[in-house]
Amino acid sequence: MSVAVTTTRTKALGALAAAAALMATAGGCAGSSASAATSAPGSAPASSNAKATATAVATAVAHAPKAAVSGSARIAYVYSPDDDIRFTFDVEAAPFSRPLPGAPQGLPTDARGTVRISHHVTAQDRTVTSEAAVDCLVTGDRAASFTAVVTRADPEVADTVGRRRGFSVYDGGSPEHPDRVGFSWGVANMDTDGNGQPVEGRVGTCMAPAPFAPVSSGDLTVHAAELPPIPAAPSPEAGR
Repeated sequence: MSVAVTTTRTKALGALAAAAALMATAGGCAGSSASAATSAPGSAPASSNAKATATAVATAVAHAPKAAVSGSARIAYVYSPDDDIRFTFDVEAAPFSRPLPGAPQGLPTDARGTVRISHHVTAQDRTVTSEAAVDCLVTGDRAASFTAVVTRADPEVADTVGRRRGFSVYDGGSPEHPDRVGFSWGVANMDTDGNGQPVEGRVGTCMAPAPFAPVSSGDLTVHAAELPPIPAAPSPEAGR
């Protein structure tokens, strides 16, 4: 799977990175206090305790169930009822895999994978396609929201390369409750410029509208998982 590497980060991502760094720092302080309390004669060195704790957390994260979204589907989009619009999702969580300033371990919502989009415009009898690399995923029960940065696009939509797009999926699981898909450029994500004129807004990681478009054919699956714990920060004594 491809992994997006972007040079721009939104304020929302910066805030989440700061929160992650704060949580990691708090964990490190707690770990240091615990190490100091157990550094009596005959106990294990503080650095050994810190390393053991970090290893245990890393192991737990590595073996915890991973969130994922998969499948291909054609949607019914009310504003293009005659067009054939299809999405293929191959998305999985990869917690703490994208280091950031202030959050060197990455974020719990880090993800990887690929999104493929195909839009056949019936009125012009042509198909436009693009692909995007996933960078964030969060799930809950039968729903998921995730984002991906466009890496390849046909000439008609070449200006989308490098942009982050938001997606959501609802795994209905039955004909009475069909799967649904949302995409950030479909009905939402409007902003205004300095003159109050409407412009397309920037998409932050994991930001997407509700899954507004029902699936007319195909199948999408959401494997939900709880967010993993923030890994413990290394003790100041570690490595000495």
